Amino acid sequence: MAAHRPIFVCGCPRSGTTLLQLMLHAHPRIAIPPETRFVLEAYRIRRAFGELRDPEHRRALGRWIVDRPESRFADLNLDPAEVIQQIVAGPATLGTALGVVFRAYARRFGKPRWGDKRPVYVSNIPILIRLFPDAQIVHIVRDGRDCVASLKQMSWHRGGVHQAISAWAQAIDHGRWAAQALGSRAYHEVTYEDLVRDPETELRPLCDYLGEDYDPAMRDPSALAQVAVPGRKTWHGRTRQPVSAERVGRWSHDLTAEELGLCEAVLGERLLGRGYELSGAPSPPLAHRLRYERLALRHRLAPVKRSFIRGWDRLPGTPSVAAREYGRL
Repeated sequence: MAAHRPIFVCGCPRSGTTLLQLMLHAHPRIAIPPETRFVLEAYRIRRAFGELRDPEHRRALGRWIVDRPESRFADLNLDPAEVIQQIVAGPATLGTALGVVFRAYARRFGKPRWGDKRPVYVSNIPILIRLFPDAQIVHIVRDGRDCVASLKQMSWHRGGVHQAISAWAQAIDHGRWAAQALGSRAYHEVTYEDLVRDPETELRPLCDYLGEDYDPAMRDPSALAQVAVPGRKTWHGRTRQPVSAERVGRWSHDLTAEELGLCEAVLGERLLGRGYELSGAPSPPLAHRLRYERLALRHRLAPVKRSFIRGWDRLPGTPSVAAREYGRL
């Protein structure tokens, strides 16, 4: 039943994931918290917690979630002791334990559905499905040139233009895989440009996918930004303003001719496949293309990574990770 399935928002950084988070959080039945950093990390070190059938091991997992500054648990404004106790009292799987945190956040707002938002989830969809087999993935896609132009301006982005281009290519390729592997029941795409130009027209199909009624409050979620976006994230300042399409096409001003040429040379097929028109910028120098290709090599290994995850999870003694029903509001 869709009404209780967890929702995961993902996409290339600077593609509108925070805007979509807020729009979903504005729905009277859905709570999507500020970005956390413990789901993927817990999965990767899950064997360190030991067999979760032991309540003390679940307690240790709970302490790991709430005590690590890197988890960003403090941004959720939840009672740590209460969350830990709920994890200890719940079923012995990693997915269930992680879901306890998000359910607690949803209860804080009196809402029955929970979700999470993190751009990097787009390249880790198999892990999300392992943890939450009934998850609904929502992938927001923005013009790759605008993503690159925006990433250039972020103080926390230190990978340069080449890494930014690769990040968008990865997001599109992982989305293609998920669309084929999961189908329309578990995967849905939202287009950033359509979302900001006509929010209701883009949000209604999203709500249909989620099994929820559309609510007009979703069109303008700026009032919620102070609750769901930590103030330290100054780069999300526009989330406190009405939804606007003014940032669409900023690449034409913010990218140099050489950067634009590189974007279109390596992303051209993907851009056209998403319905974006190319500017016809000249091809970049060969040295820049080769530098990108070296950087992008790792993302071509994504199918190998997915196979490794499946094989690793079949090893003898691997703890169960899939969430079980527990603590519905």
